[in-house]
Amino acid sequence: MLNEVKSRLSGKSLQELQEGLNQFTGAIVWYQPLLYPQFLYSKGVRYLATNADCFWLLDFIFSNQILPAIAEETFQKWTIESEGEQAVITVRDSNEQVLETFTLSKVFFPLRKQTLWCIQGRLILPTEY
Repeated sequence: MLNEVKSRLSGKSLQELQEGLNQFTGAIVWYQPLLYPQFLYSKGVRYLATNADCFWLLDFIFSNQILPAIAEETFQKWTIESEGEQAVITVRDSNEQVLETFTLSKVFFPLRKQTLWCIQGRLILPTEY
């Protein structure tokens, strides 16, 4: 399992991935997803998606913006917790109230836990705020 995780992390160890994520502060570079042009994501989020092989997570977050409970919130806290091939994604508002919880199976996410913030349609790492 560990070898499989390493091979899917573009040659980075989990520690290197986490250390890399911690280096992103103050988002100034933005990327626009092709399928969701009304949203943007930061350089740190791109680093995560590229090095953790999880562009599926960005698609998941952007595609669920149509849900009424999520759509009406300008600040969203998306937390993914994974174990093996299962992940639980919890969306909270700025008051830490749970808006939605999703349980996914057959997904790859190498980190045990990661949080992303979606603020007015811009997806960032918390350190980039």
